[in-house]
Amino acid sequence: MSVVDPLVTAVVLMQNEAPHVAPCLRTLRWADELIVVDGGSFDDTRRMAADGGARVVDRTWDHWAAQRNFALSLVTTPWVLFVDADERVPPELAAEIRKRVGAASRAGSPSGFWLPRQNLILGRWLRHAGWYPDRQLRLFRADRGRYDPNLRVHELVELQGTAENLCEHLLHHNYVTWRQFWSKQVKYARTEAAQLHAVGVRAKPRNLVLQPLRELRRRYVTLAGYRAGFVGLRLSLALAAANSVKYTELWRLNRGRASR
Repeated sequence: MSVVDPLVTAVVLMQNEAPHVAPCLRTLRWADELIVVDGGSFDDTRRMAADGGARVVDRTWDHWAAQRNFALSLVTTPWVLFVDADERVPPELAAEIRKRVGAASRAGSPSGFWLPRQNLILGRWLRHAGWYPDRQLRLFRADRGRYDPNLRVHELVELQGTAENLCEHLLHHNYVTWRQFWSKQVKYARTEAAQLHAVGVRAKPRNLVLQPLRELRRRYVTLAGYRAGFVGLRLSLALAAANSVKYTELWRLNRGRASR
């Protein structure tokens, strides 16, 4: 493959992300192609994405995995990089991607790369409680990866072949307020409960107590949330509470199915 051949398409899924559009796309100008899949925005997201040099394609939002698989069907380059609207690709990461992708294309492997991600939460770059290195499999050969359609949140790419780690960081401008954090965790919890219910998982009474306690211990002790001080404690407690929401919702869904 010639060095002038296009290698990487950067894809961003968006829906009402006007504050993030320009700063996100500016960090992706190095990519050979830039695609934004818009899920039905009613703000200026589509116009701003087009102004930022992206090819904008519309698809009504249903869930993350479906949107990503649709985006994959649009990619014409050998490699795809998925970036969320609130994420940024620093120049150092962009340079590493170009270098490693070029070498992998010549060698025939690997099929993908894990990107370490730094999370900016409540104005702080968090490195404990499970938020770092937070590796994401976002860069892979477009013909060797598909997302599991059964996972509507925390979606996972099913990759044919091996994946290696990159060193430079993807930056995630994550939650700004506690209210935003909690709202998103409750949404995730209810969706995860629906996924578990769909595959026949049943909640037991002890799950309503033990699972949140295990999550608290995992976040605060095992993953050293205590090292982040009060923020680490509050985040660990919030995630334990979200775990309680998940199993309470699963219990409710199980009872609904039994009553029918």
